[in-house]
This record gives sequence, C-alpha cells and structure tokens, in this order.
Amino acid sequence: MKPTTAAAKLGIYLPAAPQEFQDSPITRADLDALRADPPAWLVDLRRNGPFPKDVVAQKLGVSRAALVRGGITEALTADQVGELIADPPKWLVRERELHRDWVAEQARLKAEQK
Repeated sequence: MKPTTAAAKLGIYLPAAPQEFQDSPITRADLDALRADPPAWLVDLRRNGPFPKDVVAQKLGVSRAALVRGGITEALTADQVGELIADPPKWLVRERELHRDWVAEQARLKAEQK
C-alpha cells in the first residue's frame, strides 16, 4: 500500500514519519509488524505528534471541518492540543457543542430506524 494509506491506518502524520517510511510501499505484513511491535519513532509520533487533522479533531471532540472553521490548518503536537483543551477558545467551545448535538441527533435517528 502507499505510505499515505499506511500512515492513515497507523494514525500518524506522514510528513513527520522517517523518510524511508514516506518513500517506500508498505505491505500488510509490514503494517501488522509496525502495529505489533512499533519502533521508537512510531511510539513517539503517536504520543507527541504532530497529529493528522482527523486525530486532532477526535482529541478535541469536533469535526475536521470545525478545525478549518477555527483556523487550524496544520498538524498539531500533543502540547498544542493540550493547550487548546486547557484553555479552549470560543470557536472550540461552540464547535464542541455543535458536534455533541450532531452526534446525539445521529444516535436518535439510528434508534428511530430500529
């Protein structure tokens, strides 16, 4: 698979991965090996980032579109995400409320279909 696909499956930001990972195709066996026994660089990326937008959105409890609306266009580190959580700006508070409402509505619709 392409490195972009492997990075997405591992939940890492591809430009922060080692160049050898970025430049070579990854087999399913390689991916399974990285998951089973992650090297130090992978452990560090998962712990400290920078994180891809989907991971940042999940950590903040918002959608990826909310990040763009809030002006977040780059990958963030764990420290940057922690700062946003500790002292959330107005846009983040509003987007979290919108996201919670959306999730609740999706759950209601799903329950209604049963």
